[in-house]
Amino acid sequence: MPNESQTFTFDSLPQNVEELKTMPGADFSSPFATAALVIAALCRYETSPKDCIEMLDYLRQPKPMSVYEQQFLRDRLGGKAYVPRSYFAGTSPQNDYTPAMPYTVTISAGPYAFQNEGYATLNVTSSGADSPRQIQMRAKGGTIWYWWENFLLPDIRRPVSQDPWA
Repeated sequence: MPNESQTFTFDSLPQNVEELKTMPGADFSSPFATAALVIAALCRYETSPKDCIEMLDYLRQPKPMSVYEQQFLRDRLGGKAYVPRSYFAGTSPQNDYTPAMPYTVTISAGPYAFQNEGYATLNVTSSGADSPRQIQMRAKGGTIWYWWENFLLPDIRRPVSQDPWA
């Protein structure tokens, strides 16, 4: 799987954990699919932090997010709901990170993605950043891939509508 990329397309983004469970890839059989679902779930934070956290906990089982991790989400996504949207195709600072429909995201594995047994560190490109961001997945039993660590939320370029210097 090193140097592999997989693209995922969603007609809509999940609004709650029940909808997430019905989405393609929600069976945890692929680290790429689980990573794509994490990005889809993060987009819900803007309108319902509670639903977002429930979806992320589902994708992270058997270890739910700590209070600290939930506060981290609040700090990173408060007023910056465009950050997770920036991973979808068709987004840019110029269009306020509005994705093309259907939602499409590409997850890539670099040459060292699977160097640590039981873990996969995957890359995702943000249209507001100069280098890919990473997300780490962890295998349970060698075949079930859960979300483990999120490196997707550093600041990116502001949307033009929020940038007084644009």
